[in-house]
Amino acid sequence: MRSLNIAATGMLAQQLNVEVISNNIANLNTTGFKRQRAEFQDLLYDTERRVGVTSSDTGNIVPVGVQIGSGVKAAAVYSMWDQGNLISTNNSLDLAIQGQGLFQIQMPDGTTAYTRAGSFQLSPTGEIVTADGYVVEPGITLPTNTTAVTVNANGQVLAQIAGQQTPQTVGQVQLANFPNQAGLQALGGNLLSETPASGTPVVGNPGTTAFGTIQQGYLETSNVNIVTEITNLITAQRAYEMNSKVIQTSDDMESTLSQIR
Repeated sequence: MRSLNIAATGMLAQQLNVEVISNNIANLNTTGFKRQRAEFQDLLYDTERRVGVTSSDTGNIVPVGVQIGSGVKAAAVYSMWDQGNLISTNNSLDLAIQGQGLFQIQMPDGTTAYTRAGSFQLSPTGEIVTADGYVVEPGITLPTNTTAVTVNANGQVLAQIAGQQTPQTVGQVQLANFPNQAGLQALGGNLLSETPASGTPVVGNPGTTAFGTIQQGYLETSNVNIVTEITNLITAQRAYEMNSKVIQTSDDMESTLSQIR
């Protein structure tokens, strides 16, 4: 019976759906996290009567055929890039992006990764780095006698030097945009990498055309909506149960056939 295999594909699909939802809920408090959504497609169809063929010598057309589907499959799991809320931290090295753009991070192998998480720190040499010690491009180092640091909305980094009244410009934070941000590959650790699907990044200063602005002393929270995720989880659970019921019913039907004498 086809229904056994069809229902099995449905259970596997809902299992994946629950895994995606659980990952969203687990990252409810992850800085800059973008929620994910599973997308599904129907599988191939067995055609028992083709639509549009002639049913008689007089040319009568069959208006509706007979096609039996073979189930469902996962098509994609992609990120939803709507803006997360900004929370105040009063930390001068916490930066949030209001609008489009990604921070650029230099990886140990020389490649560039990207992130929305702007919880930065200082290295032993005074360079602005991530929590894992990766340099925030284009590489900004604060003087050793810096008493305060300011990052304005356009990404300009100003250091207040001891004994000086006028802040000194020490660098410029730049952002990257991609034609298809959903095509970026997640690396873990709040980092993303470029892929052929994402397209080539366009780099620019915050506040310019197509780039968001920088909010110093803020962090962007996860854009996961817990009420929506719980609702989706219940729906996925019910769909899983219904597919398991189909398998049970199909098994009962085959048992009935085997008992016929």
